[in-house]
Amino acid sequence: MANEAKRTAPNMDEIIANAKKQGKLKTVPLNWKEVYYTNCPLVSASNVDQELGWTKEEYKKIGIQYLYLRARKENDWYPHYIHNMDNIIRFGGLFPPIHVQADIRRTVLLGVTHVEREGGVMMVRSRDDIYTMKELKGKKIGLSRSQNKIKTDWWGIQEEQGIELMLRVNGMTRADVQIVEFPYPDDWYDNPEMMGPEMENPSELWLRRDHKHDLAFRPLETALEKGVIDAMYMQSKPLQQLSEATGKFKAIEDLSRYPDWTLQVANIPAAITCTVEMAEKHPELAVTFLKGMIKVGRWANEHKHAAAAILDKQTFYLDVEHTYRGIQHVDMVPNLSLQNLVSVEIGKDFMLSHGYIKNDFDVHKWARPEFLEQAARELLELEWKKRTTDKLPNAADPLASSGRIG
Repeated sequence: MANEAKRTAPNMDEIIANAKKQGKLKTVPLNWKEVYYTNCPLVSASNVDQELGWTKEEYKKIGIQYLYLRARKENDWYPHYIHNMDNIIRFGGLFPPIHVQADIRRTVLLGVTHVEREGGVMMVRSRDDIYTMKELKGKKIGLSRSQNKIKTDWWGIQEEQGIELMLRVNGMTRADVQIVEFPYPDDWYDNPEMMGPEMENPSELWLRRDHKHDLAFRPLETALEKGVIDAMYMQSKPLQQLSEATGKFKAIEDLSRYPDWTLQVANIPAAITCTVEMAEKHPELAVTFLKGMIKVGRWANEHKHAAAAILDKQTFYLDVEHTYRGIQHVDMVPNLSLQNLVSVEIGKDFMLSHGYIKNDFDVHKWARPEFLEQAARELLELEWKKRTTDKLPNAADPLASSGRIG
């Protein structure tokens, strides 16, 4: 039924096995002298670093080649969503890595970055005589539905979560409106035309498409414009303004305006994950990635306008100034704060309660802060050594006690 909230999570073992039989899920052979990365077009140190190249420098120091997922033609896009490479690190939206950890394979949560005020908005046509959520009673709200069972339906999850939250804060339930589902194939991940030539850098992908005006990233906008539906969920700030700039749409509700920080989980915080195989067999690879993210994150925090100019090339803010305002108060250094882990739990619990994942797991056990701590320590030791070498005849032992002084 259209208003049915609960669904049955698919059997991922069967789905992935069948996909492999069909010749899908192709990747390069495993080589631990290579580390691949993949990221989403959102606010993260990784999206800044792809222009700076500082993480690649860190890997070169230990003799490892650091490559973008699509730098090799053998890799399709699926590792970004199901982590089917042992030697890949992903920095992106929250819901796919939750799906992987719950139902596909064991991973490690290395860190998160949270853009704290982008919970989502409810959009209607700008000339409609609708100004409040209450006026949507009995009307149609769209909900996109991916038909690709290999990966999680992250668009649909955030839409459904946002719709339910906006109804609730206005004293309404799903029974007060009509939820209209829009299935779409979502099957481009191994399509040769979409894979295109190899890319050394994710920015090359956005050079080939006008993503700020690409309706693939605003899947229900056409249905709303044509009157097939009366309202749609939209991520606040990055995507909202793109729709409003057309003059055709307006927001009548905005979760980012509420003081309740638990409402701000729209596929965020962005999560950094690696496989358990990498974490246990080659922990230095995870630590090296985090060293790069910390260095870039600190630089981005100190130079927000410069970081905004880089992020504008791949995110959905209107322009550089709009990007700057969006990231002005964002800590770009990844963390595993207790508050952000609760945000991760909120996303995971919604997916479990609504049948997007089959298995539950402990977020606090998934998070492994020792990798972030080790990365920060190694950077601090390098800085300590550099500074003491300049001032002393011999460098002091980094952060080590040489016994009681005095």
